[in-house]
Amino acid sequence: MNRSELVTALAERAQVTRKDADAVLTALAASVGDVVAKGDEKVTIPGFLSFERTHRAARTARNPQTGEPLEIPAGYSVKVSAGSKLKDAAKGK
Repeated sequence: MNRSELVTALAERAQVTRKDADAVLTALAASVGDVVAKGDEKVTIPGFLSFERTHRAARTARNPQTGEPLEIPAGYSVKVSAGSKLKDAAKGK
């Protein structure tokens, strides 16, 4: 399902226009992005998903072609966890 199909499905379920559904989806993505960028909070949609900024430590890796060690600097990543309702849906329940 791409973004356009998702917007159409949301509009049908919520009985709103596609324009309104698209605006809500855009606002949700922006809000989650803002909170994750700050890094001081976790965003949780109960039973569905949670988003959290995590810190990755610096590490040494190897170039697979040459075998030379590479220094990978510390940085940040996003951890996304599925909630119980999403897990049940994936199991077909």
